[in-house]
Amino acid sequence: MTFPIKLRHALPLAGGLALVLAAPGFADDAPAIPGQVDVSRVTAGTYATDPGHTLVSWRLNHFGFNDYFGLFGDIEGTLQLDPANPEAASLDVTIPIADVTVASAGLKDHLLRAGKDGGEPDFFGPNPDAARFVSTSVTRSGETGATIVGDLTMNGVTRPVTIAAEFTGAGANPMSKKETIGFEGTTTINRSDFGLSTFVPMVSDEVELTISAAFEKQ
Repeated sequence: MTFPIKLRHALPLAGGLALVLAAPGFADDAPAIPGQVDVSRVTAGTYATDPGHTLVSWRLNHFGFNDYFGLFGDIEGTLQLDPANPEAASLDVTIPIADVTVASAGLKDHLLRAGKDGGEPDFFGPNPDAARFVSTSVTRSGETGATIVGDLTMNGVTRPVTIAAEFTGAGANPMSKKETIGFEGTTTINRSDFGLSTFVPMVSDEVELTISAAFEKQ
């Protein structure tokens, strides 16, 4: 049974949407999403980040009132991956600290400004080196997850970090035509471990990191 267009528009939103979705042929007409959570689509090889679609967000508490967010983009790096042997995978990415995105221009200036009167900067300073994460081990967890252990170098300090990662999709990117795979990851670091202890504990030492990464086959 099908419904004329004017009848669909006359129905209440919830009921009308349900009836339209149930109409024969509707699902067949919908375009297929290019990326699917299907490990059989992943092929072995070297992948490079898609810098325009790879992001690392950070979150920390501000004075006990609420959480504040920021974002790093333009991330570059490589992933070596063989789906037949996922625990042999290796990851090496760099994160341009100087390109941090925050909601306030004043806060960005604070993160990147030089130290007052020739002193040490509160946070990164005006010309920070990019942060770098290099994996040291990968352990598979379930069908689509992995625990990635590696060394994070930031603000001139290197510390071990563990990322809980999840495979989020694979397929051909319709724009670039490249074989693409996606992952999400989470981890928590203490910023004081990297020499960024200004305002601790009023501004939390603990920083939550969330990674959304797209990699293209080379």
